[in-house]
Amino acid sequence: MSSYGNYLNLIALSLFSYEVAGTAFGVGAVMALRLFSGFLAGLVAGGLLARATRRTVMVCTDVAQVTAMAVLAMTASHTPPWLLGCAVVVMGAGNTLFNVSLRSAVPVMVGQEARARANGLLVAARSWATVLGFASAAPVIGFGGYATAFAVNAASFAVSAAALLVLRPRTDDRGAAGGEVPGPSAEQGAGASSRPAAGGRPGLAALGVPALLAGMIALRALDALASSSHNVALPVVADSNGSTDPAVFMTQFWAAWAVGTFLAQQVLRRRTDSSAWGARAFAVGTCAMSISFVLAFTGLPAVALVLASVSAGFADGCTEIVYTSRLQATPDRQRSRLFGLSATAETSGFTVGTVSAAAALEALPALVVVGAFHGVAVCGALVLLALTTVSGGTAPPRSSTSADEGEESHGTRPGAGTVPGA
Repeated sequence: MSSYGNYLNLIALSLFSYEVAGTAFGVGAVMALRLFSGFLAGLVAGGLLARATRRTVMVCTDVAQVTAMAVLAMTASHTPPWLLGCAVVVMGAGNTLFNVSLRSAVPVMVGQEARARANGLLVAARSWATVLGFASAAPVIGFGGYATAFAVNAASFAVSAAALLVLRPRTDDRGAAGGEVPGPSAEQGAGASSRPAAGGRPGLAALGVPALLAGMIALRALDALASSSHNVALPVVADSNGSTDPAVFMTQFWAAWAVGTFLAQQVLRRRTDSSAWGARAFAVGTCAMSISFVLAFTGLPAVALVLASVSAGFADGCTEIVYTSRLQATPDRQRSRLFGLSATAETSGFTVGTVSAAAALEALPALVVVGAFHGVAVCGALVLLALTTVSGGTAPPRSSTSADEGEESHGTRPGAGTVPGA
């Protein structure tokens, strides 16, 4: 529900920002403010979640976003720019903190063995929410204006907060201080590799993150950069496609993509071997996703375009599930900080990519821009594949605790710590 509200809001808030600011620069400034607040939230997420439970943070971010959207709904006819700015800061930071809390809480909620299936369900739900949010934006705004769109968005966050309060899921291990996993295995998970984090220094090196895991986070940032190009270029291609209405074209594209992510969830839920969750699988999936997205911009006929979109969604879903499951294999004490760093890296990549792709599209065809950006992601994936070959490790430990020592020699010992198609 909250993802549906987010994607409905993505369109409604962009159009509303133009109405309030009156210029394209104003719209860009609002988007930059939202992304920057998400970037900062990723940096502080680890420290915040070390002091508060994940469920508390998720409920508080939902309530904050309900408040922000309710205020915009009540002032939609005369919203001052400063109030709009405050709302987008709350939305950007709240979305990042909620996602970091949820992703790092999944192994506690369902157990390490079931985390991949849970991630698949989350990815599939988000994919359909993306399509429904985009498809319903125009009818909702047309029927009741921006106030109705913001009210629907507020209601979606209220449903999410109510579910957390009623269901009361277990989101934190409470066997030791700070939510650390209890027992001797926690000492292994928070041993030598995590001691540098005690000084409070942010960054992958300070958190003792090994090369393969750091490489996966770096590739995730390149993936976000590449994905920004097709998100920016798709409306341009849809508008230039004379045979199809732009809204219909984009809805068909993202609906096919959502089907692909759903198929990925169905396939990966049947994979029980640990090799499915390693850096090598993530790198191969990133290559497949980038190639599929580039093919979708080559002017394919309708049927082939749908197949390319399904293929991109399938690879996108696989990489999302593999990547999230791999980071969740880290010890509970380190997981939140690692997801916070990942969120910062992804936001940075998407921000830089959005600005660069928009500028490049002023002078170059969409295929060239999308091909160049996704080419960077493919190169990064090939580097990670080479790294996995040299290190000889592809899979994470079987759990967040028991296999840490045995995996160290393979370079896969865990360390500390969207937009559609990203």
